[in-house]
Amino acid sequence: MGEYTAGSQNETNVVEFILMGFPGSVYLQVSMFSLFLIMYILTVLGNASIVILLITNQRLHTPMYFFLCNLSFLEVWYTTASIPKILAIFLGRSRSISFTACVLQLYFVYSLGTTEQFLLSVMAYDRYLAICRPLHYNTIMDIGLSGKMAFGSWLCAFFVVSIPAVLISRLSFCGSNVINNFYCSIDSWIALSCTETYVIETACFVIAIFVSIGSCLITFLSYVSIITTILRIPSTKGRQKAFSTCSSHLAILILWYGSAIFLFVRPSKQTSLEMTKVVNVLNTVVTPLLNPFIYTLRNKEVKDAFRHSLQWGCHKIHTV
Repeated sequence: MGEYTAGSQNETNVVEFILMGFPGSVYLQVSMFSLFLIMYILTVLGNASIVILLITNQRLHTPMYFFLCNLSFLEVWYTTASIPKILAIFLGRSRSISFTACVLQLYFVYSLGTTEQFLLSVMAYDRYLAICRPLHYNTIMDIGLSGKMAFGSWLCAFFVVSIPAVLISRLSFCGSNVINNFYCSIDSWIALSCTETYVIETACFVIAIFVSIGSCLITFLSYVSIITTILRIPSTKGRQKAFSTCSSHLAILILWYGSAIFLFVRPSKQTSLEMTKVVNVLNTVVTPLLNPFIYTLRNKEVKDAFRHSLQWGCHKIHTV
């Protein structure tokens, strides 16, 4: 199964990998294809709608919505990096993926995932300034700083992930080339390699500490300050209003960090690949799908802007 070219000392230069996906009956494959296709379409349409809405609505041109626009734009590409191949596998078209394509998929999935973690911590810091230091918010978090923080999140993420990507691309394989996952993940490559993986596992762990634990710590400290400040507000209405500005972001954080820390901190041969596969679905499919709905349903300004856009669109249709 798959293609190899012979190497020395029983090692093999892999030309392609075989993605197992979710084995099962034809009925199960068709059902999973339909489910993932619907989720992918909703994810792309939902996040693309938010991007368009935030760009076209002048009232939403603030740092908070600028970061949200970045997050929604990212989610479209995050799911696109893995789901189209998953759909092809469910259709029985091809479970194979070339060595180069596998490395590129790994690089983009992890780079975009890392960018999301950075953006979530930046958004937490933005909410901290807005709630804990409201009088200084507009002078500190201006368009220039928000742009630099967003750009820095993208740049740092793609640079950091390039380190394990390069190390992993140099692994040798002397056995199976079957990846027990639906996309090319770091732990799957490590599990298949017959090369000593201590350096790669250590590098991945250190990066995970810097990325997942570091961004999680920034987010945690920001929300400790936010919650403390909210509890000090004397009126119940004031507390509810303050909390409503960050409740959507907090819901996404709970979903994201629970799965991301598991995936990034434990890339080793001892990790259960079946458990990793389930968590991957939550991380790469479910969370990006829920993002637009959580932000839309929990955010009054976004709902009002969306309602206004619909009314404007209906008015234009009637006047044509």
